[in-house]
Amino acid sequence: MVLAAVAVRWAVIPFVYRDWLDPFVLEHWAFGRVGRSIAQGHGFASPLADTGLSALLPPVYPYILAGIFQVFGIYTVTSMIATLALNSVISALTCIPIFFVAKKCFGGRAARFAAWGWAFFPYGVYYGADWAWSTCLVTLLLCWAFLVAIELEETGKLSHWLGFGLLGGVAALTEPVVLSVLPLLGLWTCFQRVRRRQSWLAPAAVAALGAILVIAPWIARDYAIFHRFIPIRSGYGMELYIGNNGYSASWVNRNLHPNHNAAEQAEYERVGEMAYMDHKRDQAKAYIHAHQGWYACMVLRRAVYMWTGYWSLSREYLKEEPLDPPNIFVQTTVSLLALIGLWRAFRVNPSLAARFAIVLAFFPAAYYFSHPETYYLRPADPIFVVLAAYACADWRVRSHGPVRP
Repeated sequence: MVLAAVAVRWAVIPFVYRDWLDPFVLEHWAFGRVGRSIAQGHGFASPLADTGLSALLPPVYPYILAGIFQVFGIYTVTSMIATLALNSVISALTCIPIFFVAKKCFGGRAARFAAWGWAFFPYGVYYGADWAWSTCLVTLLLCWAFLVAIELEETGKLSHWLGFGLLGGVAALTEPVVLSVLPLLGLWTCFQRVRRRQSWLAPAAVAALGAILVIAPWIARDYAIFHRFIPIRSGYGMELYIGNNGYSASWVNRNLHPNHNAAEQAEYERVGEMAYMDHKRDQAKAYIHAHQGWYACMVLRRAVYMWTGYWSLSREYLKEEPLDPPNIFVQTTVSLLALIGLWRAFRVNPSLAARFAIVLAFFPAAYYFSHPETYYLRPADPIFVVLAAYACADWRVRSHGPVRP
């Protein structure tokens, strides 16, 4: 399964890697800019402009890029192919935790459906082969953490709980949005152990300590540089602003991002990262407060978009997003199958189904209130694929009774 997934992703790379060598793309590739700065010895700096040290991005993926740049050269053809090839391998390796999650929860048939489905899953292929971002890595880490959280119900070994905390910490430093679900998965595991009258307090404390040990040095680094507490990354004010400013023709107004707006870029360079983010946050909050009805409608539209891929079918919108019609079909189909799988799981084993519900309910929630992007839901895709595979596997054997979790 993994080899097939690698092969199909690598087969796509020759057709897409040149897009990332466009000078405009490289100039505005935030992860690449920080990786370049690290490789050149200037530290974790300059994601949007040459403004010095930064906390705009989480640290794991930029340091991976820095290593690639040091080996293959900065912004070279070889380094870009190596980046996409590595992402493809990471995406393909996600077949492994997907298989074991599905097997443990829903049986061998669902496991085979899920893992083979992931090998050729359109989003998995595209974002593995043509997305030089942290998406594939956080997808793999979140899926492993989900599997480990299930396994922890059956063990009180502190080393296992420590491993869960360390894994969660690395995932958070890759993309902090995972903190919307990982603590809840841990708490649900503790709740299940309480029901069985098993130890939970010491294991939970050890898991929390493991996460803190990983995350704390980065938090301390940011505090030492910027003299304030920053929850892993500093950019939420800007993300809130570009999504909440009265613009609704698309899910985000990219024209207000410093990469696409000279005035915003000038302000960012003039006042510095922290002051700029504070200003954008205040602007967004002021607009939301003054237009609460508009904001409520946008939150609903964003939720619909995350689950279906649908925003608009107007001619002007489709000029900017010509692939939305097929995306609507794929995203809606996967979401419906996942919800069917979740419903069937709740009928058979509610406590197990609740784990999947936690991810589906809470992972995308932060984006409802700021703004979505097409790739924001992708780290949760393995959970969608497992549930969809269970729905299909259960349908195949309905005449013999449901596949019992």
